[in-house]
Amino acid sequence: MGAGSGPSGRGDVSGAGAGSGPVQRGDLSGAGSGSFQRGGLAGQPAPWEPPPVEPPPPASFPPGPTPPGFRSQEPGGGMRQEPLSGTSAESPGAAVPASRAPVDVPPASPPARAAVPPPPASPPASPPGDTVPFAPSDGPPPQPAFAPRDTPPRAPEPEPESGLSVPRQPPVVDHVGSGPPTYDAEPTALPPADPDDLDDLVADTVLDGARYGTSTLRAVSVRGDSARYRGEPRRDSLLTARFGAGEQALVLVAMATGARATPGAHRAAAEACQWIGRAVGRSHARLAEDIRAARRGDLKSGLHRLTDRSLGKLRASAAEQGVEPEEYTASLRCLLLPADPQCRTRVFFGVGAGGLFRLRDGEWQDIEPRVAEATGEAVVGFGSLPHETPEGDRLTMDLGITTPPSPYEPAPEPPRDPFRFRASVARPGDTLLLCTGGLAEPLRGEPELVEHLTTRWSTGEPPGLAAFLADTVVRVKGYADDRTAAAVWEA
Repeated sequence: MGAGSGPSGRGDVSGAGAGSGPVQRGDLSGAGSGSFQRGGLAGQPAPWEPPPVEPPPPASFPPGPTPPGFRSQEPGGGMRQEPLSGTSAESPGAAVPASRAPVDVPPASPPARAAVPPPPASPPASPPGDTVPFAPSDGPPPQPAFAPRDTPPRAPEPEPESGLSVPRQPPVVDHVGSGPPTYDAEPTALPPADPDDLDDLVADTVLDGARYGTSTLRAVSVRGDSARYRGEPRRDSLLTARFGAGEQALVLVAMATGARATPGAHRAAAEACQWIGRAVGRSHARLAEDIRAARRGDLKSGLHRLTDRSLGKLRASAAEQGVEPEEYTASLRCLLLPADPQCRTRVFFGVGAGGLFRLRDGEWQDIEPRVAEATGEAVVGFGSLPHETPEGDRLTMDLGITTPPSPYEPAPEPPRDPFRFRASVARPGDTLLLCTGGLAEPLRGEPELVEHLTTRWSTGEPPGLAAFLADTVVRVKGYADDRTAAAVWEA
């Protein structure tokens, strides 16, 4: 304390001028807004002196309309900042009249935020588009909760359209037909496993897909409901492979079904796909060239030779295992897709039961190649026999009884399934479906399944892998075999 200073309170400041009077405790506290005033400093008028006639405007708010939560004082008193009723200040008595508010000394702490009253019943007087300035301590500016009275309510804006919008598809169903199938929809039992031959295990479901040129491929193979219930392996096998690169590449989809009620049916189907895959892969350059050049005759003879060679490998494998050839065999159906976007030729070939369908313009077409079709009138030596001889003798009817084999000649081999081939040119918007008998039979026998797939696949966009799986496993009562299918969507 300086010499000659009078008694002071607890709130005095060291270094005050000599002869200064007592300083009150409240003169130096910064608790309230504006409680520390410039008049208390040395060389300034005393705090009890009358205020100037025209006090400068407060500097705590920018010029403009009154911020929300505050109101102006009556005329003659200047601008006065005070919270609305119902709000509590930081400390009692902290509010200071505008005449004694400091000009260039900010408060020690920001004032408490005033509660925002509920929106008035009538719109504000300011025209639409004007914004009310706000102090940083008041938080973000309030958002209008209603539209002006003279402005009609705005309708919700539609979502912006984009070129990649996905069309809305109908919901997925579990089954169609007269009623639910007998078996459960999900797998129940696993096939038995051999610890020394784990490579023999077959997965319940195989899913694959690709996009080359103008075509999008989706492929799936699923164990049937009957095999899932009995714990039998999936007899169907699926192979998707690409040979070559760039526009010279060739995509092969091969599917095979092993003989029913035979122990090694799944192995025979897998070997059939592997053998045809090796044969096509080694000749893919020549096959791709023939497809682009539309050499239909060369394609048919070449693929027929490759198919016979692959199935001959199966018969040789059956002889090595000591089983009958008809027990270790499989039906084989394949699809060749060139990667060249300028070539839209799709080639199907194979042996055995199944289906080849095409969805065009919202209608399904059964384009399975027919074999041994004869046309025209029956002639001698071809077709049916005449009902009598030229002399008028009536002939006995052939009842189709097989003549027993001679003991001096070997028994004839069982008839083989004919080779099937079809080369078709796809159109934009087509969907080509190749499948085994497990899906072809319900497609031909249940119209509701056809209608369901038509609705699902007529949107113009190929489904994803999960959606394609859900579409192909729609169950039909009375059909519980394995299902293997490959669909191609043309852009």
